[in-house]
Amino acid sequence: MSDWLTPLEWQAVVLSLRVAFWAVLLSLPLGIFVAHALARWQFWGKGLLNGLVHLPLILPPVVTGYFLLMTFGRQGWLGGAFADMGVVFAFRWTGAALAAAVMAFPLMVRAIRLSIEAVDPKLEDAASTLGASRLWVFATITLPLILPGILAGTVLAFAKAMGEFGATITFVSNIPVQTQTLPSAIYAALQVPGGESGALRLVMVSVAVAMGALALSEVMARRMSRRIGGRDA
Repeated sequence: MSDWLTPLEWQAVVLSLRVAFWAVLLSLPLGIFVAHALARWQFWGKGLLNGLVHLPLILPPVVTGYFLLMTFGRQGWLGGAFADMGVVFAFRWTGAALAAAVMAFPLMVRAIRLSIEAVDPKLEDAASTLGASRLWVFATITLPLILPGILAGTVLAFAKAMGEFGATITFVSNIPVQTQTLPSAIYAALQVPGGESGALRLVMVSVAVAMGALALSEVMARRMSRRIGGRDA
């Protein structure tokens, strides 16, 4: 692939995989927690939390990117504090990962929440009556049953993170090697005469990565389902 792609195109591919990986890895624990809270708990502000979680899906991505810039930029509400700790988001690959995580988070939460809601609460109640704590019930009963949903949410989030463009380019711009992800590289290639061939190569890579991730998730989901059902994998 390194002979087929130019060095800049290869850098965009590597950066996109890096951004998507960290976006999913760092948001997964919070995604599971929020999905469980929305599926099982009753608390004041639940509707507001649900709305905030899904807000990136209905807002224009540029608006989300603008909010990220105002919040996590060097002069933002939180960006200054993070900068003092040595963590800079604006116009860095870390900001691209943050933008991708924010945009992918609703899809992850939605998939995991539906999986949790499909688990019979009576199973959790039975474990609780035997003296198990909430955390132990979740770890031993709920979590194994929702693993296919977690996997589905992870794959959806990864695919969204790989394809994120609007919020990313608004928050971190389109700087080659530093913040230029696959979608940004495709956009940049289409802005110059004769760049269609480069854009096509990157599109083919995007499709290959997405299909590979989907195929892997299907195999893993089937194995998990067989194990949960008590059948030999």
